[in-house]
Amino acid sequence: MIFLQLVLQNFGPYQGRQEINLRPETNNETRPIILFGGMNGGGKTTLMDAIRLALYGQRAQCSTRGNLSYPDFLTQCVNRNTPPTEKARIELAFEIIEDGKPKILRIVRYWTPDPKDGKDVLGILENDEWKDEALTNTWDQYIENLLPLGISSLFLFDGEQVKELAEMETPPPVVVEAIQSLLGLELSERLSADLDILASRKRKELATTKELTTLEEIEQKLKQQNEELEAANQELGSLNNKLERADKKQREAQDKFLYEGGKIASDRNRLEKQQNYFIEQRENVREVMRELAAGALPLALISPILTQAQFQAEKESRQQQAKIAQDILRERDNKLLNYITNLSVNDTEFDKIKNFIALENQQLEQIAVDTQPWLLADKSEINQLNNILYAINTAQFRASEKQAELEKLEIEIEALERQINSAASPEAYQQLKDAVITTQNEAAKVKAAHETVNRRCEELKRAIAQIKKELESYADESLKSANNQHIINSIAKVKDTLKLFKEKLTLKKLNKLEMEVTECFRYLLHKSDLVHRVAIDTKTFALSIYDPQGQPVPKHRLSAGEKQLLAIAFLWGLARVSGRHLPVAIDTPLGRLDSSHRQNLVERYFPTASHQVILLSTDTEIGKVEVEQLRENSAIAREYLLKYDSVGRQTVVELGYFW
Repeated sequence: MIFLQLVLQNFGPYQGRQEINLRPETNNETRPIILFGGMNGGGKTTLMDAIRLALYGQRAQCSTRGNLSYPDFLTQCVNRNTPPTEKARIELAFEIIEDGKPKILRIVRYWTPDPKDGKDVLGILENDEWKDEALTNTWDQYIENLLPLGISSLFLFDGEQVKELAEMETPPPVVVEAIQSLLGLELSERLSADLDILASRKRKELATTKELTTLEEIEQKLKQQNEELEAANQELGSLNNKLERADKKQREAQDKFLYEGGKIASDRNRLEKQQNYFIEQRENVREVMRELAAGALPLALISPILTQAQFQAEKESRQQQAKIAQDILRERDNKLLNYITNLSVNDTEFDKIKNFIALENQQLEQIAVDTQPWLLADKSEINQLNNILYAINTAQFRASEKQAELEKLEIEIEALERQINSAASPEAYQQLKDAVITTQNEAAKVKAAHETVNRRCEELKRAIAQIKKELESYADESLKSANNQHIINSIAKVKDTLKLFKEKLTLKKLNKLEMEVTECFRYLLHKSDLVHRVAIDTKTFALSIYDPQGQPVPKHRLSAGEKQLLAIAFLWGLARVSGRHLPVAIDTPLGRLDSSHRQNLVERYFPTASHQVILLSTDTEIGKVEVEQLRENSAIAREYLLKYDSVGRQTVVELGYFW
């Protein structure tokens, strides 16, 4: 993926329409860095938010959103000086390779200060042509295949995120989620949950009416305990950041609902009704075409022959008319010559007139005897032939219209079929919907005391473990069917195998990640003898550093700059392990680095972090020395300066940098 252009219109401090070329090339020479310079509060973070908002819409993790609802956030993003007749608008054009061919997509989002239906309007262009509505409706799923939201923080990050990561003993939740997504750990957890559902179904199939009632009561109790535990855990976690964490969990549930087809499934009935309507219209069109085929349309097969017959009939008619005219003109010519003789015209002029009349009569005589007539059609037959040809042409025209209409209906039916097929199953949809509702309700419980919730969690865990034992005992003693019993027994073994598989997979993937992070960290450090290996904990994903003698290096021995380089190396290693060729955007990239570490980052990281690196810097981060070094190394493709007017509180994008 390569970002090509970002367009901002009445967004944040950017008034009017401002277009920014992001192509990483200069004079057909590829250079990775797009450099933006701007003072604090000048609109650098707004540019990063614009990219996130264009890609993910209401799922975007924008810096200024906080606990705002999506409609309130969109309203907040509209420039304060926007005329009432204009809208806020974001466009992001990027190039991808699909089926071995380059393709340019342009995301367009626009909204008014008071967004209709509480959301923006989304449109997708492919190679400057509007795509069909199906891609727009499934955009959340499509972008997840290109740049999943879970790992986007590895490619679109800011200096504050690096500082937080550098100071924490364990990575924050957003990085942990990215690691789990890259390692594929969520697949085994999802399969384990599916196995529980399968076991529950098999128990119900095998139980008697009384046993079924007992099982349902136990399972209902288990479900209730699980829901209470989930709510308590979410409440316990939300105490650390109150409404922000609760709101985040709500957005995650909504993202899953959208990503896995929940939105489309909720519209299934409408889509199916619309599809049935188009199918009915298609049948009506086919009926009209059958009626045409029962009329004059088949005669179109011999239309050339009928046209020839028409031409021959008209030709013979003209011959007949010429013969009649010939006799009349001959009598008139004799009278004319006698009249001219009485006028005493001289012989030369009389001969000229006589020759002219003879020549004209000769041409008329040629028409009369051109060919021997053979069709011998009378006037009524010619009229009937004309009517038949007219009916054929009319039938052909209507058939062409109906054929085009039929093709259009087929396209509409096929598009609706794709949307219906991409919808989630009823069971998965219900689970997604329940998860959304549950997280929405849990947002109201953030004021519970930490110790009380923690004790409640422990009690629920013990109760759930006891209920699971009861279920296992009940299954062992009461269920008699050998086949289903075998399935139930096998599920426990499969879950144990899954647990072992997850552990080994984690070890294997983390080993590769450790190698990448170690290589990146050693590459960025100016003290190459400080670190021999970076280890990653398999449960908490915390980083540990070891020197060449194999002794651990306490994290407090690292300087603030070295900690920040370690955090950058961690994010860089994760991005490399992902295997995705994606742009990297960094806001306030140098933070608290000293001159030596800053030199290493400028020289070694920025030019090689990706094929496209967007840097948003103040004049104190990438200063005159650093920018001249990047220019000398031919690393910068384009330079922009975000010029902020503090009086009008507006920002204008200009070419060039501070120096």
